[in-house]
Amino acid sequence: MKTSTDRILTTHVGSLARPNALLETMREKENGRPYDEAAFAAQVREAVVDVVHHQAEVGLDVVADGEMGKVSFLTYVDERISGFEKIPGRSSMAPSWKRELEMFPDYYQEYFKKYSHAVAPIHVMICRGPITYVGQEAVAKDIANLKAALAQVDVTEAFMPATSPRGFGGNEYYATEDEFNCALADALREEYRAIVDAGLVLQVDDPGLTEILSDNPDSTIEERRVEAGRHVEVVNYALRGIPEDRVRFHTCYGLNHGPRLHDVPLSEVVPFMLAVNAAAYSFEVANPRHQHEWRIWEDTKLPDGKLLIPGFLSHAMNFVEHPQLIADGIEQYANLVGRENVIAGADCGFSSRASFSPEVHPSVVWAKFEALAEGARLASRELW
Repeated sequence: MKTSTDRILTTHVGSLARPNALLETMREKENGRPYDEAAFAAQVREAVVDVVHHQAEVGLDVVADGEMGKVSFLTYVDERISGFEKIPGRSSMAPSWKRELEMFPDYYQEYFKKYSHAVAPIHVMICRGPITYVGQEAVAKDIANLKAALAQVDVTEAFMPATSPRGFGGNEYYATEDEFNCALADALREEYRAIVDAGLVLQVDDPGLTEILSDNPDSTIEERRVEAGRHVEVVNYALRGIPEDRVRFHTCYGLNHGPRLHDVPLSEVVPFMLAVNAAAYSFEVANPRHQHEWRIWEDTKLPDGKLLIPGFLSHAMNFVEHPQLIADGIEQYANLVGRENVIAGADCGFSSRASFSPEVHPSVVWAKFEALAEGARLASRELW
């Protein structure tokens, strides 16, 4: 994995807004209606070329395919893992969301209306059969599309996100949760391995880690810490045999763009995050509930050979961060963990679900990326 050897490198988390024409076709596909498969494949290829070119154009160093062909950062695996059924009309609410809804019901009544713009209906995945990986062709297409786009630009490196082996779906097939988790990890390891074998950096997307540690009246902090430890064991089991220096790990506070009074402090997350067998760790910083948490690294030693990818761009606000603010944040982290151990990133994806109304307007996202690149340049002048 490339590091900031002579300047601060820039990256993001992965998902970006899909073009409307692609969304139209994706909506037909996800709702089980007839669609032109060849046209869809061509739309995805073209979208990846465009989005990679645009990332390079605005100054990002470590780029991705924007998850152009995926309906979301998580449920794309519906088509890649056997044994699951989609159950419409069923929902599960994470503990951190429940606490927020109880405190701000009127806000969330309005907030949830935006999900009507998503191209796929919300559903729950239930495991009702043996889990196997069947996504070989799909991940091969993702890799081929990204590599074709990379051949046309000059960037430092490329990564591809893939979901964590935990945090989605219920189990109605395996005798124990451990068996269920191991089966998922074995299946997703095939996708991880394909990405790394293709020469790309693998990013494991895992908002589930912070959710496990979030305030929950039905469990104690000790119980949540035990569960977080088990969670990390499953992630590492899925990563077995994959070189750490080809893996970056992303955790965040999910898609809740609300008051966020019940976010777990990063200090609770860091010990478990650093236990994941990865070389780089991506987490939220621009989120104003967490901007102050750079101080954690005054007392927490970053292990040798590890990198931080703090998020200096918010995925929940349409403000464009000032480059000097970004530079100041980069310098705070660099002064604590070493300039070569910091890559400037974003808090989370900017279109984690394929939607006609993504979290941040696409035009604003590109302006944010330009600000990130400029902030990294300003910080580099001070640090080198």
